[in-house]
Amino acid sequence: MYVAFADLVAEAPPTPTGDWRARARRFATDRVLPLAESIDRSDRIPPDVIRQLAVERFTALGLPPEWGGQPGDTAALSGVLEELAAASAAVAVTLAVHLSVCASPIARWGTDAQRAAWIPSLARGDRIGAFGLTEPGAGSDTAALRSRYASTPDGFVLDGSKTFTSNAATAGLLLVFATSDPTRGSHGISAFLVPGGTPGFSVTQRFDKLGLRGSETTELRLEGVRLPADSLLGPEGSGLKVALSALEGGRVGIASCALGVARAAFEEMRRAVRADDADWKRTLLARAYVELAAARALVDRAALRRDRGEPYALEASAAKLGASRAAVSIASAGLDVAGPEGARSGALAERLLRDARVFPIVEGTTEIQELILARRLLEGERAPTA
Repeated sequence: MYVAFADLVAEAPPTPTGDWRARARRFATDRVLPLAESIDRSDRIPPDVIRQLAVERFTALGLPPEWGGQPGDTAALSGVLEELAAASAAVAVTLAVHLSVCASPIARWGTDAQRAAWIPSLARGDRIGAFGLTEPGAGSDTAALRSRYASTPDGFVLDGSKTFTSNAATAGLLLVFATSDPTRGSHGISAFLVPGGTPGFSVTQRFDKLGLRGSETTELRLEGVRLPADSLLGPEGSGLKVALSALEGGRVGIASCALGVARAAFEEMRRAVRADDADWKRTLLARAYVELAAARALVDRAALRRDRGEPYALEASAAKLGASRAAVSIASAGLDVAGPEGARSGALAERLLRDARVFPIVEGTTEIQELILARRLLEGERAPTA
């Protein structure tokens, strides 16, 4: 987004951490929910919704205050994303990508000069962030990237393509990963900050998806993209480390979005089931309650460990896996309860199931989360009871 929101944002007072969820719930109810169906039908989020996210300071949540961010921990962001996703998963995912896998990595890995250059505009919502990692043929195998970069006397030049990239069509800044030499595997990968509109950068197509409609998912092309030396995020060759750390935080964010969809599906089912309904309907409601509670516990645990500064990769994968499964299971049961009326195009139960079905794929598939969990558990990772 290139429209400056600075004047509007300046009017918003700081928000105490404990108020973030309540603020997000009001915003979701008043501003997002009335537009949720049209966002899904048009596959577009109105620019005013993004502008209002910035006015409410959601685009600054958890970023360093010295560079224009708003105080707030992972638990606060998780609550915001859940509330937004319960109204529109597309809006929540757009914010999650902006913060978790673009702005936050800059705060962690950037130099002070990079933070000063980029975080204020990201926090104000002047620029929306995107994350360019996945490539055709290199989805979950990060070390198999084929996008190339080469050093030049005054910086770098990038060539290649990315696919399934969220927020890229309207992004003001993209975090993009490329390798100096594919034969070097993970050791050749570096991370770059690419401003939207840079010559040689283009969005070649926008995918028409089953769910999360409104959240941009695009294919990118990089053709001779020239970048200055200070576009490198982190040391050269540390790109895989940057990507994996971003994805850990991103999985907590996406799990929070899935939790919001699961909650919305549960609430819709609860409205539909009556005390004198058939046993199978009441049983589905009971199962959904347990699944939702279990998913919430996983997400809360991952957020807590991250906020304590403790290792949380295992918990992040467990939260992503559990919340995604819960969203699909509860939304599917909700459609069963709703019956033919719920299956029609435009029905809430139908939209929630389409949105839910995308979560086991994005930010690392279910199978990848299972492999991560198994590897860490077999390597002697702590038992998930502490």
